This record gives sequence, C-alpha cells and structure tokens, in this order.
Amino acid sequence: MNIDKYEVIYFLGIGGIGMSALARYFNSRGAMVMGYDRTSTPLTTELEMEGIAVHFDDSTLEIPNAVRLTDKAKVLVVYTPAIPKDSSEFNWFLEQEYTMMKRSQVLGMITENTRTIAVAGTHGKTTTSSMVAHMLTHSGVGCNAFLGGITTNYHSNLLLSPHSDLTVVEADEYDRSFLTLTPSYSIITSMDADHLDIYGSHDDMLESFNLFAQKLKKGGTLVYREGLPLNKEQLDVSIHAHNYTLTQTADYRGRDIEIEDGRYFFTFQSPEYKWEKIELGLPGSHNVENAVAAIAICLELGLSEEQIRASLRDFKGVKRRFEYYIRRNDLVLIDDYAHHPAEIRACLGSVKELYPESHITGVFQPHLFSRTSDFADEFARSLEVLDDILLLPIYPARELPMPGIDSQMLLDKITKPSKSSSRKVSY
Repeated sequence: MNIDKYEVIYFLGIGGIGMSALARYFNSRGAMVMGYDRTSTPLTTELEMEGIAVHFDDSTLEIPNAVRLTDKAKVLVVYTPAIPKDSSEFNWFLEQEYTMMKRSQVLGMITENTRTIAVAGTHGKTTTSSMVAHMLTHSGVGCNAFLGGITTNYHSNLLLSPHSDLTVVEADEYDRSFLTLTPSYSIITSMDADHLDIYGSHDDMLESFNLFAQKLKKGGTLVYREGLPLNKEQLDVSIHAHNYTLTQTADYRGRDIEIEDGRYFFTFQSPEYKWEKIELGLPGSHNVENAVAAIAICLELGLSEEQIRASLRDFKGVKRRFEYYIRRNDLVLIDDYAHHPAEIRACLGSVKELYPESHITGVFQPHLFSRTSDFADEFARSLEVLDDILLLPIYPARELPMPGIDSQMLLDKITKPSKSSSRKVSY
C-alpha cells in the first residue's frame, strides 16, 4: 500500500505522544491532518498552533466536512488501541468502510524502506531513542525520528531530515505494536514484566520481544542489555548481536562513573575502544547505561569519537524524564514519568547518587489499575527508598476501576511510617 496516496489523515486519539508525532509527520508532507482526542492538553494545543484541527467531543457531528467530502480512497483513519471500541467516531468510520489502521501499522509502512533504528524495552526506550536521534542530528548525519517523548533539545517528538535514509523509532511493546517494524538496527533495553493486561503472562511478553529481535533485516545489528532472556540462537545467522551494560563482561560497557557538580562522567569501553571521561548531559547511572547502548549503535553508523562526545555532552534529555523544575541549594524539584517499579528504582537511585545527604519526599501517581494490581508489592518496595511518600489516586488512562485496587491498597503495603495519600487530583 502506498502511504502517499492519502490526502486526508484523520487521527482518533491525536493527542497521544506517538500519534501526535505521526500527525506532525503527515502535516509536514502537506496532507490535510485533523483528529479527535478526549481532552485538551498542551500537546493538542501545539498541534492546533501548527495548523492541525482538533476537537474533543466523540461525536460523528464533529467529523469535518473535509473528511466527508473527500474520496474515501484518499482518506486514512489512524487510531490508537486506547480508543474504546464503543467510540461513536470509531464505529462510524468502520461502518462507512474507511481505510483504518493502527498507529503501529502506519509507522511500519513509513519506515519499511528506510534504514530504521528501533529502540524497544519496558523502560529506557524513550531516553535511548532520543539520545540516538540527537547524536545523529548533532553530528550532521541526520535522521528522521518518531519519539515517545518531547526532546528538550528540539522541543518536539518528531525530527525530520529529508535527505537522510535513517529513521529512529521508539518501538512500543504495548499491543505487540513493535512487530510491525522491520529495522536494520535494534536496541533492547529491558524486558521486565509489564502490560500483563495485554499479554496475560511475562512469558508471553518475552516471546514477543524475541519475535521483535527476529524482525531485524538480514545483516542487521542487535544491541541488547546483558542478561536479557533472548533466544539468540533463533536469530538469523547474518545478524550481529552485541550486549552492553555497566559491568566488565559485556561487549560494550560503561565504567568509572564519576559525578562532578551534578554532571556524570564515565569511561566507554568496547573490544576496539577505550574512551575516558565522557561527559553526559543528563544524570543517572541508568542513563550512562542508555548512553552506552546509543554509542554502540552510532559506532555501527560510522560516527567518530569526537562526534559522539560532543553530542552526549549537549544532550539535554526528554521532558518528564528526570526533568528539573527547581534546582537550588536548599530545594530541588524533579519530575519523572517513572510508572514501573524498575523505573522508580532507577530514578530514586539517581536522586540518591546526586543528593546522598538530602531528605527526599516523593509524590507518586500510579498509572493504570491493572499495572498497580500486577506489581503492587514491587511498587511498595521501590517507593520505600523515600523518606516521605504521598500517593495520588490512580491515573486510569484507558481503564475502568478495578474493585479493591486503589492508592490506599498500595499505601497499606508500604512499611515506611511517613506516608499518606490524597483523595483528589486535578488533571
């Protein structure tokens, strides 16, 4: 199917971070782009300022005439799996027999004829994919990038380089979306249990990650965190597989981490290179590990030591990934999107590294009833690192409430004496 034949692109769930990147992509190519989302957000406001029409009522009456009056063969409806199947607009497009595709299918079509770098993992993929995209952009090599967060350097989740044949994508494991991709290079950062409402079991999720690894094109490169349960014997014999970590046993490794005035420095080592005192523009040992994976891929793509050093020094991170709002001697306020126990441990570990003598208060809003239910004990243990804990009501996203699953249930599992919960939160 030729994606360029569509003149009108209509998005159901246009305000999602992945959907909005696609909307921006089609808008940049001159298509007429519009869509629906259930609430107005700063991101939907930005889309409107870029000339994209957005409405917030799930009503067929809101579907613009530009859609109705255009030949159906030239209209593409892109939807997110989070759209309820009883959505009025979703069902109208279905009944009217418009061409409808999931976001992941469209992304797969856009990238199938490019050299794609796909970054997957239950955590770390947004920062790592943004890092790779920045390194390619900063070095002048260039890339097109569809990212799962707003990069601080570029204030966007979409990077465009018309003359580059490289595409960087965040490969989403939710709903097995990443299996639509056929990358030339893949990174797998983590394979912890998550999205069990979709997969049913951790084993089923691991199977999907292994299938993702096998989607590499012949002669492709796989970079994966050491210790992940990958069935490497199932990979095509032409695939080059390398592992990375902060230990001494991996092919690519970071070591000798130092913190100076809040900046992280480390040594990168591989079978061919040893580069000392690399400066990373964002904090956290887990981000040093992400940087090692990004360096490994960029070496495969021909970047020099000087280009890699300069781009990592300049990398400012991703919005809501260890983002400072206040940074004074007497008070620090950090916002982080961590919504999995492993991510919370990594985030709080970085805080402890940077501020070992400080009293740390955490305000945490669980994300999804199902995830809170599946990992309640792990959430409790990861949050106990904090000196004070305040829990907000669970953010439901696409889910309905589950009996007995709320923040008080989670709070009861936390053994710290200084803990509390709030019954109200504004979105």
